[in-house]
Amino acid sequence: MNTLFGKKVQQTQGFLENGSRIPVTVIAASGNVVMGSKTEEKDTYSAIKVGFGKTKKTTKALIGEMRKAHLDYIPEAIYEVKLGDSSPVEIGTMLKVEEIFKPGDIVDVTGMSKGKGFAGGVKRYNFRGGPKTHGQSDRHRAPGSIGSGTTPGRVYKGKRMAGNMGNDTVTIKNLIVIDLDAVSGKLFVKGLVPGILNGIVSVTKVGEVKSKNFVPFFKVAEPEAPQETTVEEKPTETVKPAQESISEAKEEKTEQAVVEASDGQKDLEEVTNGN
Repeated sequence: MNTLFGKKVQQTQGFLENGSRIPVTVIAASGNVVMGSKTEEKDTYSAIKVGFGKTKKTTKALIGEMRKAHLDYIPEAIYEVKLGDSSPVEIGTMLKVEEIFKPGDIVDVTGMSKGKGFAGGVKRYNFRGGPKTHGQSDRHRAPGSIGSGTTPGRVYKGKRMAGNMGNDTVTIKNLIVIDLDAVSGKLFVKGLVPGILNGIVSVTKVGEVKSKNFVPFFKVAEPEAPQETTVEEKPTETVKPAQESISEAKEEKTEQAVVEASDGQKDLEEVTNGN
């Protein structure tokens, strides 16, 4: 198994450890699940069905495929991937990014290019057009001759002419996997890939080839967590409520007044007795 499907999330830039800046495409390749298999005995070729993504739109055919694979959701798309001589994979197995790719692998990325509508030969195939002087008034962007008359007497199939531009299956070869994130299932590929954002692309590993001049992706070191310092706990003083402290103060004042009154009564009695 050397192919996974994913969504083109973002086109950005990054830096390598040697300081060079490169274009980077982020591909989210999580959510690949095996939904079926093809065998040599029954189908004359060996392959597996891979379901990718989730969707709410469905058909009876997709519901049948979902039930066969014992899934609880509808896959967004189902593809076939040839296995060659490798052993078949069990139905329901989740295909992980880190099990197939690693940094430094060379991959081919296939996707549908952006549709740009009807275009002429100058825009579609970079024709240079006709001369701008010497009496030419309306042939600036004309394609020119498209063939001879008697022989072959027709226009060859595949002649480059004006027509619909884009919306074709395009494969970009020999791209390098710079880095991957096993937690989120994202691939970071050096270079640009065809298609719109959130468009589905297939990423195929080209054998076991490693790039000879591979330089790892530059990563910012995460700051170390501060060490916890033990603080000695001081005995906490019990704080009495305000109402209790007020009542205690009143009781102390009354006791003091009673003592003072008793002392005054004794002094008065001593004076009267002396007289």
